[in-house]
Amino acid sequence: MIRPGATSESETRVVTKKEIVRTISEEIGLTQLKTKEIVQKTFDAIVETLVEDGRIELRNFGVFEVKRRAPRKARNPRTGDKVFVPEKFVVTFKPGKEMEQRVRELEQRAAAEAAAAASQPLSQTSAPPTLYDPDPGSD
Repeated sequence: MIRPGATSESETRVVTKKEIVRTISEEIGLTQLKTKEIVQKTFDAIVETLVEDGRIELRNFGVFEVKRRAPRKARNPRTGDKVFVPEKFVVTFKPGKEMEQRVRELEQRAAAEAAAAASQPLSQTSAPPTLYDPDPGSD
């Protein structure tokens, strides 16, 4: 699947905290330094809430939750030996309705673009030049 902002499957765009800070800073007119502090404090508050309470719900965004993954027996794929994997705690994320809807719209746009591209006649698509010369003696 192509990520939003990427131009092909081989190109994946990774958005960094720095880019988020720059965007927010430009939109609200604060310095990047002050905006970075606010963004970092927000992330810190999310992590702290997860550690203390195990769950944080952000309306119109989603729910982060700490869940216990039970211990289990597994198999080392390289050697085939049985190994014991101890319990661990993992963070899960369930997107909110608004996020789900926006992602669904992204899927629908991608499907519409693919259908439009598939329905174009071959003459409208850019075909690579051929190396075959039908009349080799005309040079």
